Amino acid sequence: MLRPGGADLTIAGGVREFGRATPGVIAVRDGDRELTYGALDERSSRLACALLSTGLSTGDRVALLCGNRLEYPEIAAGIAKAGLVLVPINPRLTAPEVSFILGHSGARLLITDSPSRPDAIQLGPFYERFLDSARAVDPWVAVDERDPFCIAYTAGTTGDPKGVLISHRSRALTFYATALEWGIGPGRRTIAVAPMYHGAGFAFAYAAVYCGATVSMLRAFQPDALLDMIARDGAQSVFLVPTHAQLLRGAFSSMPALPTLDTLYFNAAALPKVLKEWVFEAFPGVGVHELYGSTEAGVVSNLRPADARRKAGTVGHPWFATQVRIVGPDGRPVGPGEPGELYSRSPYLMNGYHENPAATAACTTPDGFLTSGDIVIRDEEGFLSIVDRVKDVIITGGVNVYPRDVEEVLLTHPAIAECAVVGEPDEHWGERVVAYLVGREPVDGAVLEAYLRERLAGFKVPKQYRTVAALPRNAAGKILKRELRSTP
Repeated sequence: MLRPGGADLTIAGGVREFGRATPGVIAVRDGDRELTYGALDERSSRLACALLSTGLSTGDRVALLCGNRLEYPEIAAGIAKAGLVLVPINPRLTAPEVSFILGHSGARLLITDSPSRPDAIQLGPFYERFLDSARAVDPWVAVDERDPFCIAYTAGTTGDPKGVLISHRSRALTFYATALEWGIGPGRRTIAVAPMYHGAGFAFAYAAVYCGATVSMLRAFQPDALLDMIARDGAQSVFLVPTHAQLLRGAFSSMPALPTLDTLYFNAAALPKVLKEWVFEAFPGVGVHELYGSTEAGVVSNLRPADARRKAGTVGHPWFATQVRIVGPDGRPVGPGEPGELYSRSPYLMNGYHENPAATAACTTPDGFLTSGDIVIRDEEGFLSIVDRVKDVIITGGVNVYPRDVEEVLLTHPAIAECAVVGEPDEHWGERVVAYLVGREPVDGAVLEAYLRERLAGFKVPKQYRTVAALPRNAAGKILKRELRSTP
């Protein structure tokens, strides 16, 4: 009797498959440089052999410190072909932050485009010689699909960053589901807008080369550069974060025609309703998705275009093969319309935190669910709305205030471009509500207070307004509220 089986899923799989099926198709574009699937497959095999020739063995870690560029997919694929583990690093980190990640991950080798790292394999002529010295033969090092292909370090909003162990299986399944959901498959074209050193940026850019599409590298985000690239390369599906939409809105009074674009999908933070309405108007005829997830959980939910307007403010239903559980402070499930902490279980979950079993245990349940750290509400139709981070809820005078409720109303005021609401210590109330504002034009606090009191309960109205030039954000575009709380 035949038994179903086959090779384990690895993130090198798609490069191998399309390197043979469509070797002449462009896999990656970076300015004037292009890489076909045949070349991507060969170069990643050369890199795998070159890495193994240095004495590295299965499971050893290799760090990659660079931004979006042509070599990123081939390096990820080469590391996987060699049975090694990728450690992506944000090039904007300081030297001590980089040193922490290198030490904590146990990385034995660093590949970088930074000239300040003479101890590393430098992208450019040295890297090309490194590849040329190796055989163009795929070593086919066996790996278990549940083993990590990557240790992705969190942004460190609460102390030192934690290393998230992400398996080959979790990301390979994410890539296939991405092709199904957002059209990143054979014959399609997309753009690596978000940085590939971040979990979502990597997943949605690398999905292209895993699934036979073409990805163009946007090295640095500029609104006009993005639109030029969409037009030049004929991009159809593009992943953005809300910050990108905000910058596009500020840069253009009207958007130019982009006839190839048919799909936009957003992540990192909930799209404010006002900004989402602008996206609908700026990109008529384009299907707008809003997804929700994290590095640890992968994609958890997606709001599809058919419900995008009707259910604006939600992040849709649980994604493919995903279960969710919403529980109250007592750990019991809550009903529709009641806020609770969101847990999810899916094949996309992390393996755990590297060298940190206590942190892993603190966020997981015995039956395999992972907490998001977010408070959500599920409506009668099963749509999920993110109310706020558990740690961001403000308790003032014994009453809970969800900052997002206040932020959504603030953003309806024409003078406010961006905002963040936090709780700060108060001797009388325990915490007071404070709003940080990025304005389009000056606005008096008394005017804002009057505006909000017509639309919010009194206890939700900020006690203080602070104008800032920009809100602090991490690599994923999420606002770092901890930094705002520490602002004098």
